[in-house]
Amino acid sequence: MNQLLKRKNIDELVADTHVEGKRLKRSLGPWSLIAFGIGAVIGGGIFTVTGTAAAGQHMDTPSILNAPLLDLMMNGFAATSTIGRPGAGPGLTLSFILVAITCGFAALCYAELASMIPIAGSAYTYAYTTMGEIFAWIIGWDLILEYAVSNMSVAVGFSAYFNVMCDYIFGAHLPQQLSEPFFVDGHRSGSYFNIPAFLIVMVLSWILVRGVKESAEANNVMVVIKLGAVLLFVFGAAHAVQASNLHPFLPNGFPGVMSGAAIVFFAFIGFDSVSTAAEECQNPQRNMPVGIVGTLIICGILYTSVAFVLTGIVNWKTLDNAAPVANALAAIGMSKLRFTVTVGALLGMLSSLLVYQYGQARIWFAMSRDRLLPDVFSKVHKKYQTPYVSTWLAGLAVGIPAGIWDIGTLADLSNIGTLFAFVIVSVGVMILRRSQPDRPRSFRVPLSPFTPILSVVCCFALMLGLPLETWIRFFVWLFLGLFIYLLYGKKRSSLRASTPTPAATLAP
Repeated sequence: MNQLLKRKNIDELVADTHVEGKRLKRSLGPWSLIAFGIGAVIGGGIFTVTGTAAAGQHMDTPSILNAPLLDLMMNGFAATSTIGRPGAGPGLTLSFILVAITCGFAALCYAELASMIPIAGSAYTYAYTTMGEIFAWIIGWDLILEYAVSNMSVAVGFSAYFNVMCDYIFGAHLPQQLSEPFFVDGHRSGSYFNIPAFLIVMVLSWILVRGVKESAEANNVMVVIKLGAVLLFVFGAAHAVQASNLHPFLPNGFPGVMSGAAIVFFAFIGFDSVSTAAEECQNPQRNMPVGIVGTLIICGILYTSVAFVLTGIVNWKTLDNAAPVANALAAIGMSKLRFTVTVGALLGMLSSLLVYQYGQARIWFAMSRDRLLPDVFSKVHKKYQTPYVSTWLAGLAVGIPAGIWDIGTLADLSNIGTLFAFVIVSVGVMILRRSQPDRPRSFRVPLSPFTPILSVVCCFALMLGLPLETWIRFFVWLFLGLFIYLLYGKKRSSLRASTPTPAATLAP
């Protein structure tokens, strides 16, 4: 029990980053960090889940498993009589604002810890220094799930958009047998393997191995182009907004806004990935808060603008499709702008894949350096100074499943994992404020502990809006992780080597 709850010393963690062969190169400035955050946040989500959140989710058969946990707690089995989730309608703008506020509380907590503990590992490392090894393992295992599932679904979406682009430009596309997952909705699709999904993950893994600076430069180019596409949509389609489409503004009341918020949270996932770059940041005490908070402010403004214009140019009930933005533009006759948005969506997915593969490899690297995962994961390339083994293995762990399964239905699983990480980070701020009040903090969460408490409350509120099935899958994943930790990680932990055995304690 002492080992399970033993914490890592922050100064020792910083010292570990200077060990030869385990050291990463510091080359990222504030603008690169903001671009990394935007690259992760503004991905395929803004072009896909916005439609589902506005129009609602409809299911063929009501089930206790697909009923939101909050509804089950309040209404019992009667909650299963409603099929799917109500849409936010034009109130989708409020859904985005609500999620932005929730993420804002969490972002402030991330900014304080990232500036204090400039180590790769994000919430995993913060949990290790505040709560103990068992909590660090749980959140590290949770982050592996978050990043992997998110990128699997984005890779599948990239493959679909890639085929659309090929058809638009060349008048031909890859056959279904080579461009769709083997399983779709649990059934054979007729495809053998999703080759584009696999190849794009492998190409991005190669870029990440070459160096973080090179990866940042590639991401910067993609971010500029996709930001241009988003702004073109907002300003290009704004003149087509009609007041009749915005009335009634809340067709399903506040429950519709909350339901929409639980769905669009997937589109906000990614700003926390900035914290995984802390160990490769030039001045983390100053640049990490700028990167995290700056990312959220920019993305929040863009998202609410897109939501307002999208629900204003067409009736919200028509948005229940896989490409709501592109299809809405087609419905009002803006075909050229539709092509531009499609390009933006494609590059948005590329940059999201790049940043999430980057973040996932750093989580594996940090856990391996603490000997909770095999040592090979923390090997650093002699020339490029990147964790190349973790990067390639993370690529295979995402690319192969993306070629076989349709992972789009698991967005809620990524949501609950991210919200759980936000809760851990918010609690960590309060613990360090009490246990180490005199430690220097270049950035401090305002109005602590009220802000971290608000972050925890808001995150739990969104978690309760997720289906019971998502909660069951989440706990199964955590129990699997605990099993692996008890059999492997606990015995090899670097803390175990530094913890004296009972015999050694009693010896003269």
